[in-house]
Amino acid sequence: MAEALAEFAKSEFTQVEPAQPRIAVLVPCFNEEAAVATVIADFRKALPSAEVFVYDNNSSDRTVAVAREAGASVRSERRQGKGHVVRRMFADIDADIYVLVDGDATYDAASAPRMIDTLLSDHLDMVVGLRVDQAEAAWRPGHRIGNRLLTGFLSAVFGQAFRDILSGYRVFSRRFVKSFPVLSDGFEIETELSVHALELALPVAEIETPYYARPEGSVSKLNTWRDGLRILSTILKLYRSEKPLRFFTAIGAFLTLVSVGLAFPVLVTYLDEGIVPRLPTAVLSMGLMILAVLSVSSGLVLDTVTRGRREMKLLAYLSQAPTGTG
Repeated sequence: MAEALAEFAKSEFTQVEPAQPRIAVLVPCFNEEAAVATVIADFRKALPSAEVFVYDNNSSDRTVAVAREAGASVRSERRQGKGHVVRRMFADIDADIYVLVDGDATYDAASAPRMIDTLLSDHLDMVVGLRVDQAEAAWRPGHRIGNRLLTGFLSAVFGQAFRDILSGYRVFSRRFVKSFPVLSDGFEIETELSVHALELALPVAEIETPYYARPEGSVSKLNTWRDGLRILSTILKLYRSEKPLRFFTAIGAFLTLVSVGLAFPVLVTYLDEGIVPRLPTAVLSMGLMILAVLSVSSGLVLDTVTRGRREMKLLAYLSQAPTGTG
């Protein structure tokens, strides 16, 4: 009897080893036949317990066949654009930790364990791979300048938080992924990911990682001017939707200045001579002032709506268990 009680007490107080987090490596691909096998092999070596998912986005080469031969789980997204692919990935895949990386073999798979350790030890929701180029060909001059300009603009608008907002190498918690409403269609998805973290004041970090040139046969899908303008347009749209009071107040202030500038000489003439010689100018000035008032009023209304929407996003975020406790 005593032995049985001892065994029972021992079993009761024996600590259960915590389950290892499920790690999913997400690789969006479009015509990456030359590089995808290397990406899969490198991440399977760096993260032996992770499952690698390759999502093909209407490739016209052998990307799908090569990815399958390399041992990845291959799926497809028919709507063209990286944003559509990421939306599908985040909706389909169930894991505790998500590693998002491009399929062009430019990012360092060996840095993934360090990024995951930082996410877990510091209880973060996103760790961004801050690119440190290892070859001059890794960055085209236009992309380097564009990234700096857009990063600086985003920091000025939403606060200093990132040094490389366009990095395609990121590690996420389940909380982040399952509460993130993907709205972008293309390469501006990285900007949207950064803004989502800033908007909800989520704990994030950046870790320097090597950034390599593409392997021979792999071609960049980025267009410096087209995609740069799309990313800038995305920042402005997000600024309008996330900070509407500032956005529409700035428009109202501009319209007010123009209105006052037009009205001043008309008012001086009226005070001196008692007449309004330029009636169209006076009407235009009054109309601009009305628009200025309406703009500020719209900002006030939309600011209330935005606060409610932000609360809903935060509730969706809080509904997910923190990484390591689920």
